Amino acid sequence: MARRALARVNLGAIERNVALLKRGLRGGAQLWAVVKAGAYGHGAVPVARAALRGGAGGLAVATAEEAAELRGGGVQAPILVMGAISGEELPVALHAGAELVAWDERFLDQLARSATAPVRIHVKLDTGMGRLGTRELSEALAVAGRALAAGPQLELAGAMTHFATADDDPEYLAVQLDRFTPFVAELRERSPRIVAHAANSAATLREPGSHLDLVRCGIAIYGCDPMHEDPDRHGLEPALELSSYVAAVKLARAGDSAGYGRRFIAPADTWIATLPIGYGDGIRRALSDNCEVLIAGRRYPLVGAVSMDNITVALGARPSVEVGAPAALIGRQGEERQTAEQLARRIGTISYEVLCGISARVPRRYDRDGEPLQ
Repeated sequence: MARRALARVNLGAIERNVALLKRGLRGGAQLWAVVKAGAYGHGAVPVARAALRGGAGGLAVATAEEAAELRGGGVQAPILVMGAISGEELPVALHAGAELVAWDERFLDQLARSATAPVRIHVKLDTGMGRLGTRELSEALAVAGRALAAGPQLELAGAMTHFATADDDPEYLAVQLDRFTPFVAELRERSPRIVAHAANSAATLREPGSHLDLVRCGIAIYGCDPMHEDPDRHGLEPALELSSYVAAVKLARAGDSAGYGRRFIAPADTWIATLPIGYGDGIRRALSDNCEVLIAGRRYPLVGAVSMDNITVALGARPSVEVGAPAALIGRQGEERQTAEQLARRIGTISYEVLCGISARVPRRYDRDGEPLQ
């Protein structure tokens, strides 16, 4: 049966993307898969398992609740919570056994008071992103020193930073890496076993010198290009297809309109297909009159306004499309393909936002290269 909206996720593609990225790492670096925001809209627990099968050594999320979701789904791998943790969220993170990020001594004091089991700490130096972490090398070293002196409750596990421009400005990436290097060197003198990590997907593909001990790959494991162009350039396989179907086909006479606001008025007799998918499902309203849909292996223009539950597509004067025909917003039909990157460029955003914007009311169906999961 056709589904009004369906996101099909090929976990085999996730596994292969992870394995491909891991093969390209320098010096035996580990790969941890970033599965925050519901694995970028793909589904956190199934994707986490697939990434681990592909060779990921651990997982990274943004929130304590995301770590708890993975544990609740039976995932036992190491999990790093990269975001800020409030006092209210801290018990959730500790119960999940997550590794945490610190950049000030007050947080370490709170941890030492709250932890009932050893907590692994990664100290974050802000080398240029300008968000979380301390800009001051001396403060980062003080935090690391406090963690080392805290006794069995805290364990200094890593040193980290995050690149601001790895996708489009390799020169600034090099500046950030140069700022990070003295921090890592100093910490290694104090604790030789720490893990240094900085690279996101773009840095992993662009700059082998950034691989260090561990890379944190997000968008690339889902088969998207972190440089916002074409996944094929890197041998990546898009894992998600977003589909709907043709629910109605009707003739619009010249002068007839389709959709709210009459944004589309037929210039001549034109057949219009209605697809039961809309911005309530994640099809951005900015795609109104600004998108194509794949039906029967051909591209057709989306016309009129994207509404909450429906979009309309112009089929032309003599359509060969019937009610019930499958339609793809992201994915492939025959020789035609539409990627998340292509949709993102149309509305001036990035594939991350397109994927994360696919709403919870769209069912996710998981398979491995077309074979349903057991």
